[in-house]
Amino acid sequence: FWSTDILSTAGYDCLIQHLNNGRKNCKEFEDFLKERASIEEKYGKDLLNLSRKKPCGQSEINTLKRALEVFKQQVDNVAQCHIQLAQTLREEARKMEEFREKQKLQRKKTEILMDAIHKQKSLQFKKTMDAKKTYEQKCRDKDEAEQAVHRSANLVNPKQQEKLFVKLATSKTAVEDSDKTYMMHISTLDKIREDWQSEHIKACEMFEAQECERINFFRNALWLHMNQLSQQCVTSDDMYEEVRKSLEACSIEKDIAFFVNHRKTGQTPPAPIMYENFYCPQKNTASQGKALGPNLARRGPLPVPRSTPDDQDYSLVNDYSLIYQ
Repeated sequence: FWSTDILSTAGYDCLIQHLNNGRKNCKEFEDFLKERASIEEKYGKDLLNLSRKKPCGQSEINTLKRALEVFKQQVDNVAQCHIQLAQTLREEARKMEEFREKQKLQRKKTEILMDAIHKQKSLQFKKTMDAKKTYEQKCRDKDEAEQAVHRSANLVNPKQQEKLFVKLATSKTAVEDSDKTYMMHISTLDKIREDWQSEHIKACEMFEAQECERINFFRNALWLHMNQLSQQCVTSDDMYEEVRKSLEACSIEKDIAFFVNHRKTGQTPPAPIMYENFYCPQKNTASQGKALGPNLARRGPLPVPRSTPDDQDYSLVNDYSLIYQ
């Protein structure tokens, strides 16, 4: 991550961008955990409400009733596990946030130092280039003064020659001063460059250590998250297994026998309803609704109509006979 341009920060900027992306990735995973925690909490609360408020076979009896009670209890336990998982995920999100902020503070010290030395290097480079321009201009002024002296060698005016010599001497002195200033700025710039190079190496090493730590932490956090979800599945399956065991203990015969023993209403069926002739009430017959024995017919025998029209059980209606039963 070096560059031949002394003012270039492309390599450093590339590292900073990569670290910022890593920090952003940690923040995204942190937000993912928080969102997953909200989903788990909502699911757990909805499942809890379903288990506690929604009736489910509440009129069942005996072994099936006990199985249903186990079922409702285990659903309640599963709901509690999801709510607990939501709390665990929020704790993992908090750890990710703390790690992210810790790395941010660690980097901040290095970034402040590097920004300062970059500015110092850039400022000193500008001063050095300005000193170089001044030095080169003074050299050009001295060369022009020397040429003017050579051109005025044949002049007879001593005052003009004296002025040219003075100008030449002044330009030489200016060149010497600017040269010293230029060399001083070059030396200072080189010292700053060495300091910057040393700090750049330290920064790269620190950034590499941070990135290794971040990748390891991120990987372990994701691995732990998968273990938590797997454990949730195992725990839920263990609870559902309790329901299956209770269902295995459910006996159809026992539930039927239990119902018969606790809800029976009697062993004697109702007696047949006997025919009673309105005109000839039968005496010494069994009371209606009483059992008359297994060999009695469902109805009494029909009366035989008599042939005499004057009989009270016999009537003529338009040549039709009616027998009252």
